[in-house]
Amino acid sequence: MSEAKMVDRLANSEANSKRIQVVEGCFGAAGQPLVIPGRVLIGEGVLTKLCRKKPKARQFFLFNDILVYGNIVIQKKKYNKQHIIPLESVTIDTVADEGDLRNGWLIKTPTKSFAVYAATATEKSEWMSHIGKCVGDLLEKSGKAPTGEHAAVWIPDSEATLCMRCQKIKFTPLSRRHHCRKCGYVVCGPCSDKKFLLPSQSSKPVRVCEFCYLQLASAGGGMGLGPHSDSYSRSGSKFNNVSDDEDEEDSSD
Repeated sequence: MSEAKMVDRLANSEANSKRIQVVEGCFGAAGQPLVIPGRVLIGEGVLTKLCRKKPKARQFFLFNDILVYGNIVIQKKKYNKQHIIPLESVTIDTVADEGDLRNGWLIKTPTKSFAVYAATATEKSEWMSHIGKCVGDLLEKSGKAPTGEHAAVWIPDSEATLCMRCQKIKFTPLSRRHHCRKCGYVVCGPCSDKKFLLPSQSSKPVRVCEFCYLQLASAGGGMGLGPHSDSYSRSGSKFNNVSDDEDEEDSSD
């Protein structure tokens, strides 16, 4: 039986609904409802997500229309910090093995992109195949074109001891790392003291490095905010620590 036929057969089955209800229950009241007509749970498993600080284990659930993941509180019983990604906006690319990070691929969307790693090459192949098939089926049914634009994959903090733009400022507890939302580079404060509106990522202007700011501004069609904009909370020449990159930790989940 083909995967498409299997999905259609399971779509309104009681067993499938019960499986999704269990997943929904594992996220508790803080999670979004997952049971809707036609939704099928294709598979699930633990993948290692490359987060801002370090690789972390995350529980992933692949449905025929969305990809859901969250933090593991109690394996197979309780998860939190639920993230839901519509598969229509997803593109995937393989990642070459490097050191201990093996069997990986990129999950790219207009709002957020990141790398994940499976335990084995077979598991990686199965995940990529099923995700690709689900995305293809959705696009075929909707008649939409594949997503062309995607958010940059953030470079992990550990890969940069110096600002990746000026190559001068060394990161310390006082000279913090920041991420450009356009290119994903790890940059210093002075090299990323501007914001630019990237509608696919946020309704508000987000931090970008000087290089990307100039490129975006010259291309036109967007709104940029300079270092002296009222949108900044400043103390001397630095952002206040309370509000500085308030979404960076969330972006690393």
